Amino acid sequence: MRLSQFFLPVLKENPAEAQIASHRYMLRAGMIRQSSAGIYSWLPLGFRVLKKIEQIVREEQDAAGALEVLMPTIQPADLWRESGRYDDYGKEMLRITDRHGRDMLYGPTNEEQITEIFRAAARSYRDVPKLLYHIQWKFRDEVRPRFGIMRGREFLMKDAYSFDLDYESSRRAYNKMFVSYLRTFERMGLQAIPLRAATGPIGGDLSHEFVVLADTGESEVFCHRDLLEFRAPTDIDYDGDLQPIVDRWTSIYAAADEMHDPAECPVPDADLVKRRGIEVGHIFHFGSKYSKPMGATVTGPDGQETELQMGSYGIGVSRLVGGIIEASHDGDGIIWPDPVAPFHVGIVNLKAGDADCDAACEGLETQFANAGLEVLVDDTDERAGAKFATMDLIGLPWQIVVGPRGLKNGVVEVKRRRSGEKEETTLEAAVNKVVGFE
Repeated sequence: MRLSQFFLPVLKENPAEAQIASHRYMLRAGMIRQSSAGIYSWLPLGFRVLKKIEQIVREEQDAAGALEVLMPTIQPADLWRESGRYDDYGKEMLRITDRHGRDMLYGPTNEEQITEIFRAAARSYRDVPKLLYHIQWKFRDEVRPRFGIMRGREFLMKDAYSFDLDYESSRRAYNKMFVSYLRTFERMGLQAIPLRAATGPIGGDLSHEFVVLADTGESEVFCHRDLLEFRAPTDIDYDGDLQPIVDRWTSIYAAADEMHDPAECPVPDADLVKRRGIEVGHIFHFGSKYSKPMGATVTGPDGQETELQMGSYGIGVSRLVGGIIEASHDGDGIIWPDPVAPFHVGIVNLKAGDADCDAACEGLETQFANAGLEVLVDDTDERAGAKFATMDLIGLPWQIVVGPRGLKNGVVEVKRRRSGEKEETTLEAAVNKVVGFE
């Protein structure tokens, strides 16, 4: 992709309304633009990141055996009246009346909708277990939307729902999602810690939230330092017993500030880490909270009607874009982890229009594309300093600087954005360095 043909409306100054790094850099890097309070348009650079995060989430849900569906954004109020949540949810729910006078709502979550779908189809214990998920836009009418997409009103979310015959099998579904979340966040270059959490308006008896550690996090997190060394498991058999993995991660102390009692904390001060965190995922087991009032039952092996055991599992897909930036940036801009970067390589042509520079950039672009890497070539007529600033701002993992002086000596400059390390090398070596990097 040539920058001269790309839509990248970067800002040189920090927007006055941006209070945190992710909001500031997303606006400055031309990733989003505000439409109204807490509602944003996603521009090409930001949308590329959003889709990459979405795809990682999808791949890990599929690997865990979840089946993708797509539910509507607008839901009938009667479903929420069945569950008893319509009046209880509060003013965050955007209530709508259609032209026929029917009460509708813009879905903040989908427990009722998916329960209605499943109860209409499931009849027997042979129809369970099932894990269904979708990735869809949600709306919650925050009274004070702030921090850009971190606390907006409209957001993209992955929400999954499990249906099981009994408590034991529903806990297996819960464990699948627990492990899937560990793998999902690690694939994005994040260190996410599971914390025992309150169930809130979703309800239920068991809940964990997954937080990303970042200095600008919204809440304080307390954990044993050993937990920071844990890594997500590989080669998972989702049909096997996942309880030992869940036990390992939950046996080490970790708590958000509202669940942390210093007087009862079992961790010595020398081993207790206090950081700030951003919630990026939340899982719930709530048994028959929705199936009972909504009549979602199946006939069990004994011929008796049995209320389905359920759980729900959310990941803030759009929120993750901001969470990654909060966890990975410096004073010059964003530092994207390789798996979610909008482009893998940024090539800076210091003299666009020069035959040798243009040919070298085109050759590099072709070789990287052949290796499966996405490339953004700055072929604009901006001055060198502005080009370097833009590349640092948008945070691509690799930068390659091509200029007439270097080409006379047969070299280009390769920079790794995360470390800031620079090296002059031949064009061939530059390609090999980037393609072979692990």
